[in-house]
Amino acid sequence: MSPGREITLQLPGLRLAARSFGPDDGPRVLALHGWLDHADSFVPLAERLAGHRVVALDLPGHGRSGHHPPGFGYLFVDLAARVAQAMDALGWERCALLGHSLGGALAAVVAGAVPQRVERLILLDALGPLVEAPEGAPGRLAQALDQERSRARRKERVYPTMDDARAAWDRARHAMAPVARAALFERAVRRTPRGVGWAADPRLRLPSRLRLTEAQVQAFLRAIRAPALLVVPTSGVLAGLAPERLAARRACVPHLLEVPAPGGHHAHLSHVDAVAEAVRAFLGSEPGEAPA
Repeated sequence: MSPGREITLQLPGLRLAARSFGPDDGPRVLALHGWLDHADSFVPLAERLAGHRVVALDLPGHGRSGHHPPGFGYLFVDLAARVAQAMDALGWERCALLGHSLGGALAAVVAGAVPQRVERLILLDALGPLVEAPEGAPGRLAQALDQERSRARRKERVYPTMDDARAAWDRARHAMAPVARAALFERAVRRTPRGVGWAADPRLRLPSRLRLTEAQVQAFLRAIRAPALLVVPTSGVLAGLAPERLAARRACVPHLLEVPAPGGHHAHLSHVDAVAEAVRAFLGSEPGEAPA
């Protein structure tokens, strides 16, 4: 398989960048990365899914994709709508969704909202988004508005050289597996007249103005109809989730196969062979059939 080719998708009012792998007529897989990651998150995994047409997006505000206009943020449900719009831009009425972290949360919600469009669902260390109790909503919106005002007065951080940016990147992600840090750096930066800056929209670091409630998330999970694979790394995010919440969410997904994987949150980069084996087996199985 080739290392992938760059493509551009035109959504309503927004341009998305993406990387495409495999034959145009292969089974379709739309890959959605985690928060502040980008399409390169899936390069090693896509290269191991021979015969599949894998399109890995740069989600809005990430990587080489466009940013939302001034005054607009990145509300979770709006990002979910962008995933459906990306499917439209590709001309895909149905496809498999593959998501890691934020991308996995988006994939699960989209699969519940438009189940007729999702053939299979693959979730890497994710089973729904972050939530908040209803009584927390006023304080969350107040915090978000306050930080939005504060950030509007800040200047963008730039570094004199690429080496300086890489050093800052490594410091900020010291807990990430080195192979993952290296794989994600290049697409995360951009050159500016003043130096090297981050490609991601700074507003992605602001608190969300609103989160779904646990009851809403579970309603989306119960609406999923596609066969679903949940990959749970040994030391990932799901491993640290409250057991009762994880068990409740698992019970909501009608056709869920759970498999363990070595490594941490970015296991699909640090232990790609193990993750790829599970994903290939799942994609190759018949609906309702557990992979051997």
